[in-house]
Amino acid sequence: MFGYSKKELSWILYDCANSAYSMAITTALFPIYFGMVGGNEMNLGYYNSFASIIIAIISPILGTIADFKGMKKKLFTLFSLIAIFSTLFLSFADNFGLPLLMSFFILGSVTFAGGNIFYDAFLVDVTNDERMDKISTAGFAYGYIASVIPFMFCLGAVLVFGMKNPLGYQIGFVITALWWLILTIPMYKNVEQIYGVEPVPNPVRESFKTIFNTLKDIKKNKIVVIFLCSYFLYIDGVDTIIKMVIPYSKSVLDADKFNTLVLLGILIYVQIVAFPFAIIYGRLASKFGTRNMIKLGIATYMISVIFAYFMSNLLHVFVLSTLIASAQGGIQALSRSYYAKIIPKENANEFFGFYNIFGKFAAIIGPFIMSLITTLTKNPRYSILGIIPLFVVGYLVMLQLPKEEK
Repeated sequence: MFGYSKKELSWILYDCANSAYSMAITTALFPIYFGMVGGNEMNLGYYNSFASIIIAIISPILGTIADFKGMKKKLFTLFSLIAIFSTLFLSFADNFGLPLLMSFFILGSVTFAGGNIFYDAFLVDVTNDERMDKISTAGFAYGYIASVIPFMFCLGAVLVFGMKNPLGYQIGFVITALWWLILTIPMYKNVEQIYGVEPVPNPVRESFKTIFNTLKDIKKNKIVVIFLCSYFLYIDGVDTIIKMVIPYSKSVLDADKFNTLVLLGILIYVQIVAFPFAIIYGRLASKFGTRNMIKLGIATYMISVIFAYFMSNLLHVFVLSTLIASAQGGIQALSRSYYAKIIPKENANEFFGFYNIFGKFAAIIGPFIMSLITTLTKNPRYSILGIIPLFVVGYLVMLQLPKEEK
């Protein structure tokens, strides 16, 4: 179907499944709902940071354990189901107090990210090196466009019951969880671990030994180290722009123009635009090389930053959103597939655990730079220029990677 094998399609569908969580819970509905039921929306940053710290600490351990044959599928199933049901429980947990609500939020965030470690690592099991770029970009692309479908139903529920009525948001959480569960079933049925190492009696203790040995012998994986250093810098810039583009726009433009519906409209617009461009990036990578297309994505973000400095109206926000969306899926998907091709397949989970650490600690430098420049200059417009060095240095480090063979 669509030129994909059953395993490849099942893997792609999981991106369509969990993207609903990213859009509804991480970005759009839950922050509004949290403030509605008595929480301080700004405190969500603390909860997100706490969840990120937890997953960053346990990622290498989870990845190493999952490398043992027979463990990847079990851990993926466990983490994805916990994440799905944590999302479902958000719909009524506030009835028992905010602490329980936020406990499910943190649990869902941690298991969502943990499940993605195993999901990303399954890329080496569902396809070969020649098709990794195509499959990885297809996952991001269809994930973007598919996430709009449940989100529109969620938004419909919110509008029907009123944007100030918690019931509409609660129904949205149920819709998100059901969508996620249904589209994950093919992954449960059709995808199995192929690459791995032989199991040992004490996998947890062995995982620490493996992590230590990997760090000790890191010089043997010079290409991986160079890529991760580049990735940490440019993905920090990417994540910073994704998270800060709306707050930045509201700071330099008329904040009154950014009501909730406008913000949600921009979010949906980005998802729709990102869909075709992610596919295009995957196809161009087969012709021009994965590394070169990642470089193009970095260059596009540099242009976006410069444009953001000069923008002066709401139309410019949509132009900026278009620039960002054109590179967002491609650079993330090709980073994943490039990394999958340069790591040992039998240790894919362990290496993706480290990859997840770099991803989780990304967007630390960027927001700090933007806040610092704003504080020093009293002009938020200058802050966006502080992101350019992340892309420039990341690009220069990327140049140290060997050229891909045709």
